[in-house]
Amino acid sequence: MSLTSAATLATLDRTGPRRITDLAAVEGVTQPAMTALVRVMEESGLVERRGDASDKRVTLVCLTEAGASYVRTRRQAGVHAFERLIGELTGDEVEALVAALPALKHLAELESQDREGPTQ
Repeated sequence: MSLTSAATLATLDRTGPRRITDLAAVEGVTQPAMTALVRVMEESGLVERRGDASDKRVTLVCLTEAGASYVRTRRQAGVHAFERLIGELTGDEVEALVAALPALKHLAELESQDREGPTQ
């Protein structure tokens, strides 16, 4: 799976259903490229398109249970990888990481706001 596909699934998991135009903007790709990506992920059973109840002209891209499961599995694999690597650090290095956590959390929040932009 491409990084853009994985990032798109993660965005849908964090923010809920989105328009293709919104996803394209968040992921930094063109609308035609996102349309093609969504088609592939739809064929793979990871996303589905649904109508927007508030605007019948709009189609939203939504995670399927298989897509949500894929995101959870990837996140858990990342957690396990970090656990293993942190286990190899010295006590001083672990303390430095703990001290940096508030700044890292703030960076993640800023990045998330920047990527997600306005929701529709």
